Amino acid sequence: MMEFLKFMNDSGVVGWAILSVGIAVVGLTIERTKALYFKYNLNTDEFFNRVQSLVLSKRVDEAVMLCSQMETKPLARAFKTILEKSDRDDDTIFQAHDIALSENLPLFNKKLHYLSMLANVSTLMGLLGTIHGLIISFQAVAQADPALKQALLANGISVSMYTTALGLVVAIPAMVFFSFLTSRQNFLIEQLHEKTSRLSELLTSGHVPNITRNVVFPENHRGVSTPPPKAVRES
Repeated sequence: MMEFLKFMNDSGVVGWAILSVGIAVVGLTIERTKALYFKYNLNTDEFFNRVQSLVLSKRVDEAVMLCSQMETKPLARAFKTILEKSDRDDDTIFQAHDIALSENLPLFNKKLHYLSMLANVSTLMGLLGTIHGLIISFQAVAQADPALKQALLANGISVSMYTTALGLVVAIPAMVFFSFLTSRQNFLIEQLHEKTSRLSELLTSGHVPNITRNVVFPENHRGVSTPPPKAVRES
């Protein structure tokens, strides 16, 4: 612990600022990991199959109730928004689909871009510490008393190196975490798009009558017989 405090004191004010950025990176990473891997996690195939079976069985109310029990899951919330409009026309169902996406997609995108920003800020602050240390070193060479010149020069170099190292120690893990979390976010967004589109298609296709002969040839349904096609004469 004493060595760490000495390291931070040697890195100066910029080093402590980088440390505060690192703490923010850790907190944000933990929060987004819990949300994307645990809070929003759902077996989408099983959930969709359950909802689909209820819709095909004309038990939409039970499907809405099932979604209500999973309010923390963005996919369930989106399904609920669409299912509540299942008795309307196709345009209304598609509008509900768009509303469901606009309401739930921000849950996946929330705060994640700050992680990339903090990684860049940490790198730039490390560069700032490097410049600050070099300024101290140059001042020691140009102005300091010869008896203190060596100590001041060593202090400037230590500030330069420590802040550069500290900035990279914060930035590299932040970029790695950002890559993993972005991949998980994109996966969940793709699932949301796919499953909500399939549900909307399922609900709208329910309004289409079954393709039977009476639908294709309504004359037969009225008792009007259609004449058989003429035979093609052989030439």
